[in-house]
Amino acid sequence: MARAFTAKTVENLKPNPAKRLEIPDPGLTGLYLVVQPSGKKSWAVRYRHAGRPRKFTLGRYPVLSLADARRSASEALQAIEHGRDPGAEKIDAKNARAEQTDRNTVEALMDTFAKRHLSTLRTGTEVRSVLQRYVISEWGKRDARTITKRDVIDLLDKILDQGKPTTANRVRAHLSKFFGWLADREVIDASPVLGVKPVAKERKRDRVFSDDEIRWFWRACEEVGQPWGPYGQLLLLTGQRRSEVAEMTEDEIDGNTWNLSADRTKNGRSHAVPLSTAAQAILGGTKRLKGPSCYIHTTNGKTPVSGLQKARLNVVKNMEQVASDERGEPVKIEHWTWHDLRRTAATGMARLGITVRVTEAVLNHVSGTGAGIVEIYQRYDYDAEKRQALDAWGRFVLQLVEGSADNVVQLESNR
Repeated sequence: MARAFTAKTVENLKPNPAKRLEIPDPGLTGLYLVVQPSGKKSWAVRYRHAGRPRKFTLGRYPVLSLADARRSASEALQAIEHGRDPGAEKIDAKNARAEQTDRNTVEALMDTFAKRHLSTLRTGTEVRSVLQRYVISEWGKRDARTITKRDVIDLLDKILDQGKPTTANRVRAHLSKFFGWLADREVIDASPVLGVKPVAKERKRDRVFSDDEIRWFWRACEEVGQPWGPYGQLLLLTGQRRSEVAEMTEDEIDGNTWNLSADRTKNGRSHAVPLSTAAQAILGGTKRLKGPSCYIHTTNGKTPVSGLQKARLNVVKNMEQVASDERGEPVKIEHWTWHDLRRTAATGMARLGITVRVTEAVLNHVSGTGAGIVEIYQRYDYDAEKRQALDAWGRFVLQLVEGSADNVVQLESNR
């Protein structure tokens, strides 16, 4: 009769380089020591369930010692006596853990976050794009419960090292919201962003295009063509926000007025934008793509334009070429953003003598003179004044482009 395994017996068993060995433990029926040709050893239980032979792997030796293997095997054999199948139960548990892990990956939770929260925000699509580019690309397959404060700091440092301090701050803010949302839903105990400070102090932007830059920008847009040329020109002419212009549809245009519903604006207030002659000319010259969406600025007829950063760099490249050709020497354009066109339009209207209140009405900007009691009780929409202001601004831009805007005529005194 074979003698039961001892710890020394198991340790000294040699592999067969030609084949895998399964050696039964005489001390416990059903327990086997599996020895691979490489020398690696593991424990398994062989049994029958529902009339079929089954195998249940317990674990590797020496992590699982002989004594622990016998204990685990005894528990498995006892479960078999009660009609259970420990091998199937192990597979089910493994699948359940995998499913739970998949459910809690950053990517999966971010999808739910986008559906439950970002979809309710006007800027939700933009935020999702930032998270996709900087967060999901790094952590997508990771379990969100394993993300630490150190991970957050390392990610923000990586973005900062790319020369993008403002982007790093935005990512931090978005992550704070995301992990706070997970904490509220008890997916995690606490946000790993807690205590993480902004990576850089941001300066308030005050970039406004010069007259030369307006001219170069306009001509660059003409060079770039659709969809980004008309998109940029309408940003400049209307002074509206970049997402509002990007998502402009045919249905919103009513003659010489562009009507934005409340769900399309940042402040949740419907807004009528008078279209100057210059703006109408741009819209009239923009070829429409057939599609169900009716988007004016689109590359596929289904969705509005995307990839604003790449498009901006293309416009910058063309601006520098136009400027260099005009001056006969290389010209470097100072960094600008699409939002700077809105500021340029506001500054340009002030330059033309448009009152602050009318400019704010044009921009649909609720602050300063348009806030508080005025916002609540004064419902006059300044439609005539807005139209006069945008017509004047449109004429001025075209005069700059044509080189005939040396004399600025004020319409009325600023107040």
